[in-house]
Amino acid sequence: MTETVTFLSDGFRLRGVLRTAPGNRAAVLTGPFSGVKEQVVAEYAERLTAAGITTLAFDHRGFGASEGRRGHEDSQGKLTDLRAAVGVLDGYDRALVGICLGAGYAMRAAATDPRVKAVAGIAGAYNSPAWFAGRMGLTAYREALVGMIDGYDEEIPAVAQDGEAAMPGEEPWSYYSKWIGSPGWENRVTRGSLHSLMTLDVLGVRPLLPPSLIVHGRVDAYCSPELAEAMRADETLWLDSDRHVDLYDGDEHVTRAVQRTVEFLNRTL
Repeated sequence: MTETVTFLSDGFRLRGVLRTAPGNRAAVLTGPFSGVKEQVVAEYAERLTAAGITTLAFDHRGFGASEGRRGHEDSQGKLTDLRAAVGVLDGYDRALVGICLGAGYAMRAAATDPRVKAVAGIAGAYNSPAWFAGRMGLTAYREALVGMIDGYDEEIPAVAQDGEAAMPGEEPWSYYSKWIGSPGWENRVTRGSLHSLMTLDVLGVRPLLPPSLIVHGRVDAYCSPELAEAMRADETLWLDSDRHVDLYDGDEHVTRAVQRTVEFLNRTL
């Protein structure tokens, strides 16, 4: 059974889709930067529910059908949203499953919410400010943050094939461009959203995690395989994908990611 649900987080009404399967296993899904519930998370939610796991995919504050400041990535707010979403599934044995940036949020949320019994990250962004600063140089890192703060309320495209965007280049464009003009997803984010991304620490929560799984491509130009390895999840599956978005809608790789996630959740929930 599939139904639309509405729940509150910090007073914001969030809209989600609950897909119910027999049994007591359930997962809250959270997806990529700027993503909405009709995109990547819907693909994974449908497959997980078909495999016997109840799923909740929802729009975080500021995106899709949910309330909140439009197009603004609020890292602490999104973690609060995940806690609220876990509460919707009260009575189930619950996991968090995140894709891309959502994988990082899933890890952060699972580390501090004892109701969550397992966590899985797929093609994940396991951000680390120290890692960014080490590769950029501390001065360059801090200067980049200054620019994000100075233009905090400005809006830029989420994706663009050419020119400035939060996710520039052909690869993100190849996925998101087909959603331009469709209900729910908007091709815009605040520049302050980038500050949230660049200051979010996921790597540091590793010692606090419940049973964890990471599924990641050996080649990924947008979410570092090095950081995925540094998370040292309890279980890791490396896929021979060529692009980050192969784990969004590439049937072969999505199928393998879902199969491994289902096996993991069946053992840990």
